[in-house]
Amino acid sequence: MPNIEDQIKAIEVEMAKTQVNKATMHHLGKLKAKIARLKDEVQKRQAKSGGGGVGYSVRKSGNATVGLVGFPSVGKSTLLNRITDAVSEVGAYDFTTLDVIPGLMEYEGAKIQILDMPGLIRGASKGRGRGREVLAVARSCDVVLLMIDVFETNTAVLADELYQSGIRLNESPAEVVIAKSSRGGVRVNATTKLTHMTEDQIVDLVREWHVNADVVVREDVTQDRLIDVLAGNRTYVKALVVVNKVDLVDKAYMAELSKRLTGWTVVAISAEKKSNLDLLRKTIYESLNFIRVYMKPQGKEADLVEPLIVKGSSTVGMVCDTLHREFRKKFRYAMVWGKSARFPGQTVGLDHILQDHDILTVVIKRR
Repeated sequence: MPNIEDQIKAIEVEMAKTQVNKATMHHLGKLKAKIARLKDEVQKRQAKSGGGGVGYSVRKSGNATVGLVGFPSVGKSTLLNRITDAVSEVGAYDFTTLDVIPGLMEYEGAKIQILDMPGLIRGASKGRGRGREVLAVARSCDVVLLMIDVFETNTAVLADELYQSGIRLNESPAEVVIAKSSRGGVRVNATTKLTHMTEDQIVDLVREWHVNADVVVREDVTQDRLIDVLAGNRTYVKALVVVNKVDLVDKAYMAELSKRLTGWTVVAISAEKKSNLDLLRKTIYESLNFIRVYMKPQGKEADLVEPLIVKGSSTVGMVCDTLHREFRKKFRYAMVWGKSARFPGQTVGLDHILQDHDILTVVIKRR
């Protein structure tokens, strides 16, 4: 029997030879599901054997992490030096950055870690140019900045390499729940009208994963989004496009470039000339959807001067983790004043979701 890599190549050849039309869409969908399952098996085997290669070791710090992803020599290192406390080597040639360089940007009380990563090239998701290691770092980021310059604007290549590595930009997970079952067969319960797939086609794709399951579908799911759910290892990351070196072109050129980048949130800058960097800082901060939580020690006034900066939709438990590693373990209860509270001083538990400008008291066991 052919090994997994040979099976994947054979399926890729078959997909390349198959014409894409309405009659072949279901067959291609089954092939996509099969190849995704096989790739998942390869990744799991590599993880068990330690055969994934030497990766980049980056210690996370700050309130969030933002990754600079781009082709070689687009100005990532210059940008890092301009907006953070880092010093990254800069050179007028490709692959100046051979490691992941972290820097810390402070804005509106938030500490945001910015990572300067080695340049991506076409084929990175298949391992070219240490691409897999770079993409693994990108998976851990809260926001990805796709950095291009005004003369190399092919964001599609960068986005595709991220997509092939399981990173979904500016998407949310499909509203599909797959509960594996010990009973035979696959059962589908669709709570919305399906136009992209029939229930029988959903059953066929789930069967490619060799599982029995109850499937609840709450959106008009496509083949690709269903396969993402089946794979279970996709990462959903926000992305912005940063266009660098805009000082080298005129307004007419930028107007045409803006048309080509429709659909993206775009910030045009010149890292070398320090142009528009304040707008970039502001856009990064807003993309992270931070909220401010004011801590109130038990029996004392709230600190309304220096809020705790946390990610949107953070729970009381997540705040406890931020404050001290022992707080969750010793947690008794919390009290909340603000938008998330039904009434001032509401007593809540670890799962309570906080909102911007909430005031929070955490009460822990003293022994």
